[in-house]
This record gives sequence, structure tokens and C-alpha cells, in this order.
Amino acid sequence: MHRVILSLLLSIALVACQSAPSTPISKQQANPLLATIHTEEVVREFRAAWVATVANINWPQQPGLSVEEQKRQAINILDTLQANNFNTVIFQVRPQADALYQSSTEPWSYYLTGQQGQAPDPFYDPLQFWIEQAHKRGLKLHAWFNPYRVHHPSGGSVSEQSMSVQMAEDVVQLKNGMHWFIPTNQSVIDYSIATLLELVENYDIDGLHYDDYFYPYPSYNEGEDFPDQSQYLDYQKQGGKLSKGDWRRAAVNQFTKTLYQQVKQLKPHVQVGISPFGIYRPKQPATIRGLDQYEKLYADAKLWLNEGWLDYFTPQLYWPINQYSQSYPLLVAWWQSQNTQHRHLWPGINTLIANTDAGIDEVVNQIMINRAMLNNSPGVVFWNVKSLDYADFSQVIEKGVFQHQALLPLSNWLPAQQVSKPTVSYNQYAQQTKLSWHHTEPEHVFKTLVYLKYGDDWQYKIYPSMMRSITVENNNNGQPLTNVRVVAVSRNEVLSEPMEVQLK
Repeated sequence: MHRVILSLLLSIALVACQSAPSTPISKQQANPLLATIHTEEVVREFRAAWVATVANINWPQQPGLSVEEQKRQAINILDTLQANNFNTVIFQVRPQADALYQSSTEPWSYYLTGQQGQAPDPFYDPLQFWIEQAHKRGLKLHAWFNPYRVHHPSGGSVSEQSMSVQMAEDVVQLKNGMHWFIPTNQSVIDYSIATLLELVENYDIDGLHYDDYFYPYPSYNEGEDFPDQSQYLDYQKQGGKLSKGDWRRAAVNQFTKTLYQQVKQLKPHVQVGISPFGIYRPKQPATIRGLDQYEKLYADAKLWLNEGWLDYFTPQLYWPINQYSQSYPLLVAWWQSQNTQHRHLWPGINTLIANTDAGIDEVVNQIMINRAMLNNSPGVVFWNVKSLDYADFSQVIEKGVFQHQALLPLSNWLPAQQVSKPTVSYNQYAQQTKLSWHHTEPEHVFKTLVYLKYGDDWQYKIYPSMMRSITVENNNNGQPLTNVRVVAVSRNEVLSEPMEVQLK
């Protein structure tokens, strides 16, 4: 069934074009997921993967590794994303009210050094390293944080520097060993926002991203209610009239709205993304069943999307296409129907299933459904980056569904940073041509888009901003190189006027 869906959607997907000329069929070419297609215009699609640091899921592979080994593993992940034509990495920097960066308020993460509060030795700033290395590869970096989780059972012992100790009156303990901020405490809201604004101010991140841990999942406290009854009674004594559920949701809404507004005041280009649980409420839409995040996580995710308190929305849609009670395309369509402010809707999908042929088919079909249903602003986030370690899956991504590099969709509600067109020079030799370009405002250029015309066929490639020259072949499949077009790409993916050169 999945292959039937794929064949139908291929005809309307963003990148679908005329198939390649006939050539002898290799085993690789015989795979319909690896068919080559042509596209003359640059593709726009958000392509991201989560890199989880909590419990050392993705990086570093264990606490206490040497700085050299940590850097080697980071570079391997970023090289993999670049090779597979991703354009964004979502890197977890605050997994349990601690930091994988230099914070003035929170301790260094246990997952980094094996001891909470201990800095890397020799010293380096992991987030700064990730940002620099991502940007060198033309990748955006979004800093991912968990707003209210203070301690995770995998996070070592609770140190004196832990926020569980430093802000003890604002923290409760759950029965599974986690510690949690009390989201309704104004001190928690103020502290959390201040901590995140410091992160935005001090680092050249491209986005700020948070996920579904608003209130804990019921199983974390063995099904018992979140232990904030005394705070709710105090609220009522002060004249509060909201039900407990509405009181909790109002506090999360305050955090969400205020954080978005203040990030935009500080750095408008920094994208704010939210990744909630994939189902809003059971029966919305009618056939959907599952956890009620509105009642159980106190997350009014529909409101946030309706109000536009975010730049992109990444519901965690980890279910297959044909699972009737949690149907992937039905949920994509429903969330899009709630996208009244026309923000980006970029679903999170479970790519860890892609270690089998059936799993690869499922992931590819979900990506193609996104392209068909979200064709003005397609995008996807992989849970998680480890899935690209599967060789067959990585090949299908690199040679198939992501075979063309992509810029990010434009965020038209944000200020558009314009950049000047580059100047271009070239030296032509017998077999090759060396192209060079210069930007008059290099500090505003994030990437360079280069088009080459062979005969009647244009092709393109995207380069990081620090690359200023390339060497290209003068002939491609018997067609001569006749024209070159170079375009500067700004930080928020706006294109300059093109500079086109006709070769002699």
C-alpha cells in the first residue's frame, strides 16, 4: 500500500520533475526510491534532525569523554547531516536545567563531563563549537531546551549546584525519580525566560526550540496528580477563580507567549519552534484517539498555533500512515487546518523505524505527504539523527528523497534582510573552470547559491558563506558549460539579485 501512496504523491511533490534520461539500469537505479529527477530552481524545505544529549542518546555517546573525542563525535554528526542534504540541526543544550554552554545561572551538564557543575577540561564551550561547525557546513543550529525538567534519573546525583537545590521551593519530585519546576510559580516563569534570553543574547544561534515536557506525562508520577495542591490553594486564597487545569494552562501559555515576544524583541531573526505531543485532544479530528495533552500535559498547543506564538510548529507525529486511530496524514491535515496565522508546520517523524525496508518506505511516504499537503512551506524533523547511521536509509535520503539541496522556506512575518548581489570572476582552462565570487556585505551572507548551465540544463549547488571559489567541469554528459549564475543568500534565506556570467 505504501508504494502505491508514494507513486501517487510523487506526481505532486515539490521536487517532482521529469525523470532522468535512459541509462543502463544498475541495482541502485532500479530502486524507485533512488530515481534521479531534475529541478532547475532551488528547492525550499526545512530538513532537520534532533540531536539529543539527555541520557547521552546521541551526543556525547557517554559522559566524561575527552574533549577531543566529543569534538570528533560532533563533527561526525554534522558531516552526516551535510552529506544527506539537511539544512538544520536541533541540538539539545539544556536537558535538565543544566547547560552544555556557558551559563551564568545553571551548572555544566552531567551528560558532558560525568559530574554536574564541572566544566570541560581542557575548556571549550560545546554550544559555541557546534554553532561554528554547523555554520561552516551551511547548517542552521537551533538550540533545544526543556523548560521545566530539573533532574532526570539518568543525570547522576543531584549536586549542590543543581537547580533542585538552588531553587528548592520551586521544585517538586516525581515518583519516577525526576525533579520538576512548578510551572505556575511566577519565579519559575521569570527565571526560565531570563535563562533562555541570556542564551539567545550570548550565542549566534539560528533558532530556539522546545518540546513536549510542559507538565510531566502521567506515568512519571505513577498516575498521581502533579504535586502542586498547596500552590493551587494559595492561588484560590488570593482570589483566583480558574479551575486547576485552566490555572496550569494559563501559566504555560504565559511562558509561551512571553518567551516568543521577548526573543523577537532581542533578535528577530532567531526562529522559535515548539514541538508538542502530536495529538491535541482525542476526537480532534473525529477518528483520532490517544493522550489528551490539553488535560494531561496542560499544553494548549492549538492556542499557540492559532495565536502565532511561534515561528514553526513541530507536532510529534510518530505514528504510521495507515494507523487509523493516529493516522499520520489525518493529523497533518488537522494541524494545518489550525494554522490560522500561516506559520511553518514541520512535523516531527519517527525515523528510527527505518532500519527495515518497510520502515524506509514509511518514512519516505511521510516526507512526500508533507510535500503534497504543506507545499507552500514543506519541512520535516527526524527523531533522531541516529537513524542516518542505517546505511540503506541514509542512501535513500542522500540519493533519493533529499537528493537536491534545499534552502529553508521564507518566514514572511519576520523582517527580511536583503543582501547585495555578488561579483563573479572566472578563469577558464581546457577541462575545467575556476569560479570566484565576492560579497560586498559578507557579514550578512549565510550561503551562496550557484547555478551552472550545461547546454539547456541548469543545475545548482548551495555553499557555506565562507566558500568563495569552486572548480567545475567544462563538460557534463556531452553538454558544454555556457552560463554561471551566483546568488547570495541572507541569514533568513532571502535571495539577492542574481549575477549571471556567460562564458566564452
